[in-house]
Amino acid sequence: MPPPDREAGVTRIHLVNGYVPGILGRITQLHAEYYNTHWEFGLFFESRVARDLAEFLERYDGARDGVWSASEKGRIVASIAIDGLHAADQGAHLRWFIVSDALRGRGLGSSLLRTAIDFCRTRNYSRIHLHTFEGLDAAKRLYEENGFSLIEQHKGMQWGMEVNEQTFQLKL
Repeated sequence: MPPPDREAGVTRIHLVNGYVPGILGRITQLHAEYYNTHWEFGLFFESRVARDLAEFLERYDGARDGVWSASEKGRIVASIAIDGLHAADQGAHLRWFIVSDALRGRGLGSSLLRTAIDFCRTRNYSRIHLHTFEGLDAAKRLYEENGFSLIEQHKGMQWGMEVNEQTFQLKL
Protein backbone atom coordinates (compact mmCIF):
# COMPACT_ATOMS: atom_id res chain seq x y z
CA MET A 1 0.00 0.00 0.00
CA PRO A 2 1.09 3.60 -0.50
CA PRO A 3 2.74 5.27 2.48
CA PRO A 4 0.41 6.79 5.07
CA ASP A 5 -0.44 10.47 4.97
CA ARG A 6 2.28 12.64 6.44
CA GLU A 7 0.24 15.75 7.14
CA ALA A 8 -3.26 16.39 8.38
CA GLY A 9 -5.64 17.24 5.57
CA VAL A 10 -3.69 15.36 2.89
CA THR A 11 -5.91 13.27 0.65
CA ARG A 12 -5.46 9.55 1.01
CA ILE A 13 -4.31 7.44 -1.93
CA HIS A 14 -6.35 4.28 -2.49
CA LEU A 15 -4.81 1.29 -4.26
CA VAL A 16 -7.06 -1.08 -6.20
CA ASN A 17 -6.09 -4.31 -7.96
CA GLY A 18 -8.09 -5.11 -11.09
CA TYR A 19 -10.49 -3.32 -13.34
CA VAL A 20 -12.12 -0.05 -12.31
CA PRO A 21 -14.27 2.05 -14.65
CA GLY A 22 -12.14 4.49 -16.61
CA ILE A 23 -8.84 2.65 -16.03
CA LEU A 24 -8.10 2.27 -19.75
CA GLY A 25 -8.63 5.93 -20.55
CA ARG A 26 -6.93 7.32 -17.47
CA ILE A 27 -3.77 5.18 -17.69
CA THR A 28 -3.53 6.07 -21.37
CA GLN A 29 -4.00 9.76 -20.53
CA LEU A 30 -1.31 9.72 -17.83
CA HIS A 31 1.17 8.18 -20.27
CA ALA A 32 0.21 10.46 -23.17
CA GLU A 33 0.49 13.64 -21.11
CA TYR A 34 3.78 12.75 -19.42
CA TYR A 35 5.57 11.44 -22.50
CA ASN A 36 4.32 14.24 -24.72
CA THR A 37 5.34 16.93 -22.23
CA HIS A 38 8.75 15.49 -21.39
CA TRP A 39 9.69 13.52 -24.53
CA GLU A 40 7.46 14.91 -27.33
CA PHE A 41 5.90 11.51 -27.98
CA GLY A 42 2.67 12.01 -29.91
CA LEU A 43 -0.30 10.15 -31.30
CA PHE A 44 1.68 7.04 -32.28
CA PHE A 45 2.68 6.49 -28.64
CA GLU A 46 -0.74 7.28 -27.18
CA SER A 47 -2.45 4.94 -29.66
CA ARG A 48 -0.04 2.15 -28.87
CA VAL A 49 -0.55 2.51 -25.12
CA ALA A 50 -4.33 2.45 -25.59
CA ARG A 51 -4.28 -0.57 -27.95
CA ASP A 52 -1.86 -2.64 -25.88
CA LEU A 53 -3.58 -1.81 -22.60
CA ALA A 54 -7.04 -2.58 -24.04
CA GLU A 55 -5.80 -5.94 -25.33
CA PHE A 56 -4.30 -6.73 -21.93
CA LEU A 57 -7.45 -5.77 -20.01
CA GLU A 58 -9.67 -7.82 -22.35
CA ARG A 59 -7.66 -10.99 -21.64
CA TYR A 60 -6.91 -10.13 -18.01
CA ASP A 61 -6.77 -13.13 -15.68
CA GLY A 62 -6.39 -12.25 -12.00
CA ALA A 63 -4.68 -15.57 -11.28
CA ARG A 64 -1.88 -14.67 -13.71
CA ASP A 65 -1.99 -10.88 -14.20
CA GLY A 66 -2.17 -7.83 -11.99
CA VAL A 67 -3.11 -4.24 -12.67
CA TRP A 68 -3.04 -1.76 -9.81
CA SER A 69 -4.33 1.78 -9.93
CA ALA A 70 -3.82 4.38 -7.25
CA SER A 71 -6.61 6.91 -6.88
CA GLU A 72 -6.85 10.25 -5.17
CA LYS A 73 -10.35 11.68 -4.69
CA GLY A 74 -11.68 9.05 -7.10
CA ARG A 75 -9.25 9.91 -9.92
CA ILE A 76 -6.53 7.49 -11.02
CA VAL A 77 -3.14 9.12 -10.43
CA ALA A 78 -0.77 6.16 -10.86
CA SER A 79 -0.65 2.61 -12.17
CA ILE A 80 1.44 -0.50 -12.68
CA ALA A 81 0.67 -3.84 -14.28
CA ILE A 82 2.10 -7.34 -14.46
CA ASP A 83 1.35 -9.25 -17.64
CA GLY A 84 1.82 -12.91 -16.79
CA LEU A 85 0.75 -14.35 -20.16
CA HIS A 86 4.29 -15.55 -21.01
CA ALA A 87 5.68 -15.71 -17.48
CA ALA A 88 6.60 -19.40 -17.71
CA ASP A 89 9.00 -19.00 -20.63
CA GLN A 90 9.82 -15.27 -20.88
CA GLY A 91 9.17 -14.01 -17.36
CA ALA A 92 6.44 -11.69 -16.16
CA HIS A 93 6.23 -8.38 -18.03
CA LEU A 94 6.02 -5.20 -15.94
CA ARG A 95 4.03 -2.58 -17.87
CA TRP A 96 2.17 0.75 -17.65
CA PHE A 97 4.07 2.00 -14.61
CA ILE A 98 3.41 5.69 -14.15
CA VAL A 99 2.83 8.22 -11.38
CA SER A 100 1.29 11.62 -12.07
CA ASP A 101 3.70 14.56 -12.00
CA ALA A 102 1.95 15.97 -8.92
CA LEU A 103 2.70 12.86 -6.83
CA ARG A 104 6.18 11.93 -8.02
CA GLY A 105 8.85 11.70 -5.33
CA ARG A 106 6.45 10.84 -2.50
CA GLY A 107 6.99 7.07 -2.39
CA LEU A 108 3.95 6.02 -4.40
CA GLY A 109 6.05 4.60 -7.24
CA SER A 110 8.14 2.57 -4.80
CA SER A 111 5.00 1.17 -3.21
CA LEU A 112 3.51 0.23 -6.56
CA LEU A 113 6.70 -1.45 -7.72
CA ARG A 114 6.99 -3.46 -4.49
CA THR A 115 3.35 -4.52 -4.87
CA ALA A 116 4.00 -5.80 -8.39
CA ILE A 117 7.20 -7.62 -7.36
CA ASP A 118 5.44 -9.22 -4.38
CA PHE A 119 2.62 -10.36 -6.68
CA CYS A 120 5.17 -12.07 -8.95
CA ARG A 121 6.80 -13.79 -5.98
CA THR A 122 3.45 -15.17 -4.80
CA ARG A 123 2.91 -16.55 -8.32
CA ASN A 124 6.38 -18.14 -8.24
CA TYR A 125 7.45 -16.31 -11.39
CA SER A 126 11.18 -16.77 -11.96
CA ARG A 127 11.81 -13.29 -13.32
CA ILE A 128 10.28 -9.96 -14.28
CA HIS A 129 11.30 -7.88 -17.28
CA LEU A 130 10.38 -4.40 -18.45
CA HIS A 131 11.08 -2.27 -21.50
CA THR A 132 11.94 1.41 -21.18
CA PHE A 133 14.40 3.86 -22.66
CA GLU A 134 17.48 5.78 -21.61
CA GLY A 135 16.87 9.11 -19.88
CA LEU A 136 14.20 8.11 -17.37
CA ASP A 137 16.74 8.41 -14.56
CA ALA A 138 14.38 8.38 -11.56
CA ALA A 139 12.66 5.24 -12.83
CA LYS A 140 16.02 3.60 -13.55
CA ARG A 141 17.15 4.31 -9.97
CA LEU A 142 13.92 2.83 -8.63
CA TYR A 143 14.33 -0.32 -10.74
CA GLU A 144 17.95 -0.77 -9.68
CA GLU A 145 17.12 -0.16 -5.98
CA ASN A 146 14.65 -3.04 -6.28
CA GLY A 147 17.16 -5.43 -7.84
CA PHE A 148 16.53 -4.98 -11.57
CA SER A 149 19.55 -5.08 -13.89
CA LEU A 150 19.95 -3.63 -17.36
CA ILE A 151 20.28 -6.65 -19.68
CA GLU A 152 19.89 -5.11 -23.14
CA GLN A 153 20.20 -1.72 -24.80
CA HIS A 154 19.84 -0.63 -28.45
CA LYS A 155 18.51 2.15 -30.67
CA GLY A 156 14.88 1.56 -31.60
CA MET A 157 11.57 3.07 -32.68
CA GLN A 158 9.20 1.19 -30.36
CA TRP A 159 7.84 4.47 -28.96
CA GLY A 160 7.35 6.23 -32.30
CA MET A 161 10.68 8.04 -32.37
CA GLU A 162 14.25 6.88 -32.08
CA VAL A 163 15.42 6.37 -28.52
CA ASN A 164 17.97 4.18 -26.79
CA GLU A 165 15.67 1.33 -25.75
CA GLN A 166 16.49 -0.64 -22.62
CA THR A 167 15.36 -3.93 -21.10
CA PHE A 168 15.67 -4.49 -17.36
CA GLN A 169 15.23 -7.82 -15.59
CA LEU A 170 14.79 -8.96 -12.02
CA LYS A 171 15.49 -12.60 -11.18
CA LEU A 172 13.27 -13.78 -8.35
